[in-house]
Amino acid sequence: MTGTTPQADDPGVDGDGIRTFPFPAELAVGGVGMQVGPMGTGRPWHADAPLHRVHRIDFHVVMLFTDGPVRHMIDFAEYEAGAGDLLWIRPGQVHRFSRESVYRGTVLTMQPGFLPRATVEATGLYRYDLPPLLHPDPDRLAALQACLDQLWREYEDTATLPLSLHTAVLRHTLTAFLLRLAHLAASAAEAGRQQTDSTFTRFRDAVEQGFATNHSVSAYADALGYSRRTLVRAVRAATGETPKGFIDKRVVLEAKRLLAHTDLPIGRVGAAVGFPDAANFTKFFHLHTGQTPVAFRAELR
Repeated sequence: MTGTTPQADDPGVDGDGIRTFPFPAELAVGGVGMQVGPMGTGRPWHADAPLHRVHRIDFHVVMLFTDGPVRHMIDFAEYEAGAGDLLWIRPGQVHRFSRESVYRGTVLTMQPGFLPRATVEATGLYRYDLPPLLHPDPDRLAALQACLDQLWREYEDTATLPLSLHTAVLRHTLTAFLLRLAHLAASAAEAGRQQTDSTFTRFRDAVEQGFATNHSVSAYADALGYSRRTLVRAVRAATGETPKGFIDKRVVLEAKRLLAHTDLPIGRVGAAVGFPDAANFTKFFHLHTGQTPVAFRAELR
């Protein structure tokens, strides 16, 4: 890794200043469009990839952990994975590895275009609405692990079959793993919807529509026809947070996205998330992140 700062005219740097790294085809056994192997230090996507800094990748990554906890940031949301959990990162998502966490387990990477369109659709490869962190039960974990182990064996066996047949077998074996993974992700999303109290669901949807202008718990309670106490109980049961904490977290997330993905002045970023006064926005952002907006943006560039 190097400590150089990417330049704005670097083809690997997006307009928001965040570096995007391509699939490391030169590291793939046999030059196929996927890799599978052990996680560990010293295995960057690219020689210049600063894994501990915010960056993008233009390929899929699935990490199956055998140890934890591991904290990993995806699209400015922090996820904590433990042994037996999976993280699925899709192309274009901003993410960052944790310096404090030790990554142990198996990592699968795959290049867009390696699988046929029908498989891509069947496996929901671009379902960005599905949760990136998955907690399979023991039976599903055993099935996923068996598929991944078989894929690993096929990936490293380059002597048994000609390259064309080897690649075809890899695609079929990878498809079997991804179908199981996609079913797990869809099931997790559906279970989350079913378990979420309807009061919280209405509040969550209202916050999503109004967080840029409305930060008041009482205003949301009045608009939804709930008492403040009912709203507090529902939000705490669903998230472990207070309604105010939930609203603030959504505002901070949007502010981070705007700071990372746009060149808007700090004052305009604040105004976009409901703070007409730039000083108040800076104070709010620092309170919730420990950084000023200027420092947060500078860290990404």
